[in-house]
This record gives sequence, structure tokens and C-alpha cells, in this order.
Amino acid sequence: MAENKLAQDTAQGQDASLDQDLVRRVQQGDSAAFDALVRKYQHRIVGLIGRYIPDWSECQDVAQETFMRAYRALPNFRGDAQFYTWLHRIAVNTAKNHLAAQNRRPPTDDVDAADAEQFDGGIRLRDTDTPEHELMRQEVERAVMETVQSLPGELATAITLREVEGLSYEEIASRMDCPIGTVRSRIFRAREAIDERLRPLLDATSVRERTH
Repeated sequence: MAENKLAQDTAQGQDASLDQDLVRRVQQGDSAAFDALVRKYQHRIVGLIGRYIPDWSECQDVAQETFMRAYRALPNFRGDAQFYTWLHRIAVNTAKNHLAAQNRRPPTDDVDAADAEQFDGGIRLRDTDTPEHELMRQEVERAVMETVQSLPGELATAITLREVEGLSYEEIASRMDCPIGTVRSRIFRAREAIDERLRPLLDATSVRERTH
């Protein structure tokens, strides 16, 4: 257990060091270094924004705006926080500003950086920059959002209030005027539908990885 923790801490330290090196290169005018940061974190940022904005194409636009803002702000980045923590805050603020500009209500609770690294439905894909994996990440994101949009009204509302707006079960029960048990059931059924939609995609990916 201790060895696993040490290995994890070492990997995280190396990852942060790599980010710092890429940031320094961007600050020195190397645009290719910023492209590397975008490729590394774009799926996490889209996954994070998807917790605030359920439409996949909108998420892509807001993610692009997030990276544009980050690029403009990088000259002032001093490394007081890890790069991804800093980028996470920019993404949250960009998503909230996007919603506010359209008179849409932002979530009441922010998604923290650790939780934001996971896709809805508890799916997390490895950080791999191959075109095949990037396409797979986009398919997963699109499948989640399309599934939510296709759910019966009460299920879509419950999962959106929980995962996008960040409401508690009690708040959702009050908003939907139903018992908490009904809320839990609706969210469970919605997540089941999402998992069922994702399973063929993830199984196909697993088969392709084993055969390569």
C-alpha cells in the first residue's frame, strides 16, 4: 500500500514538473508547448464543463474559450498552484460566465478538480494522445449528453439537477415536488441508461487495445 502511494506521488510530481516545463516554454513563445497542454487536458476540461452545460457542442465551444483565456493569461501564471488546478478554475468561471450571459442558472456547488477528471457515469479514460483515443473520448462525451437528452422528462431533469446544477437530493425533491426516494430512483435509472449506452463503446475500445 505504501509503495503504491509512493509511486502515485512520484508520478504526480513528474506530471506537475512536465506541466511546469511546458508552461515555461509557452511563456518563452513556444506555441507547440501549449498545443501539448491542450491535448493533455482537453478531455478533462470538456468533462468538467459537461457538468455545467449538458449540450455537447456547447461544451466544445466553452472548452475552446477556456483554453483561449488560459493562453492569454499564461504570461502571468507564476506556478503558485498546479497548472491543472489553475486551468480548472478558468474552466469553471468560463462555464459560469457562459450560463450567466444567457440568463441560465449556474450550479450551486462547484465541481472539484479531482472529481472533474472523471466523466459522467463514473467513466475515466486514460490520458493518451493518439487520434483513436481522442475520437473515443469525443464519442463518450457525445453519447452521455445524447443519452441524457433522450431520457424521459423526469429522469433527465433529476440527473441534470444533480450532475449539472449540483443540487442535493433534498433540493431536487423540493424542486420536483416528490419524495427523496423517488429522486434517488430517477437518478439511478438515468445513470443506468448512461452506463448501458457507454458499455458497447468501452467494450469495443477494450477489444481494440487488447489486439494492438
